[in-house]
Amino acid sequence: MQYRPLGSTGLQVSKLALGGAQLGGGYGEITYDNVVRIVRGALDQGINLIDTSPFYGVTRSETVLGQALAGVPREQYIMATKCGRYGDADFDFSAERLTRGVDESLRRLGIDYIDVFQIHDIEFGSLEQIVNEALPAVEKIKQSGKVGYIGVTGLPLKIFDYVIPRFTIDTIISYTHFSLIDTTLTRLLPLAAAHGIGVMNASPVVLGMLSEKGPQPWHPAPAALKAFVAQVVAKWTAQGVSLAKLSLQYSMANPQIASTVSGMATLAELHDSIAAANEPLDPELLAAVLADFAPVKDSTWPSGYPENN
Repeated sequence: MQYRPLGSTGLQVSKLALGGAQLGGGYGEITYDNVVRIVRGALDQGINLIDTSPFYGVTRSETVLGQALAGVPREQYIMATKCGRYGDADFDFSAERLTRGVDESLRRLGIDYIDVFQIHDIEFGSLEQIVNEALPAVEKIKQSGKVGYIGVTGLPLKIFDYVIPRFTIDTIISYTHFSLIDTTLTRLLPLAAAHGIGVMNASPVVLGMLSEKGPQPWHPAPAALKAFVAQVVAKWTAQGVSLAKLSLQYSMANPQIASTVSGMATLAELHDSIAAANEPLDPELLAAVLADFAPVKDSTWPSGYPENN
């Protein structure tokens, strides 16, 4: 496993990170025994970064992670979790809620500090509140020793353009913006680097859209985009090519992305992800697939408040 610096934090993170959304059942039911196998297997294979949220499975992801990690030496993993989003439509970016949230996450995870504490999906709030209330609150939490580093996450890249010049943060998680379909995250990388911010790219499989199984019913992409992508996925699957694997490789190949966060719900998916991390990217195959996706290049969808898109 290759490790990269997470911005200016001093942390060295695996280029492949274990995402917690699937462990919370967001992509289908997963048993506790399977969670333990995946988490322990990921650590054994050199993955040292785990990213989760109280939103995933309505606290289930944090809870099962805490159980699966019981007895594992704390120095063996870097834990990133989030605050501010607690349900599909449950957002609270107030200082009081975030301060209470860190203690709730610590209890569920069974640890006494969180390496990276991130404000989750900030496009669903006032960015002014994020900068003037939420981030200062998390900074106070950091000063208490409960949190090592501060981050923000979300879908529209515009939110990072707003926050980065206005408050010192350590990390960002952008999702679906560096994949076979959409590479607009590259626009943000110079700004992040100039501020010493570690960049994590989540969901290179575009919330399941590039997988053979296809997206879940809740997937927010336009129907026409999902239909187009499904046709391309079917074409390459018939030729024995996994676009999920290729997109994961594509993201991990970018040295400016510290870590690529990907969910794994089975041991087979873990093994496939590790293989993707260890095998070289095929440039000719990549070029052919990117050409197929050219008609929908950089397609996305709105998220959160209209003014934040």
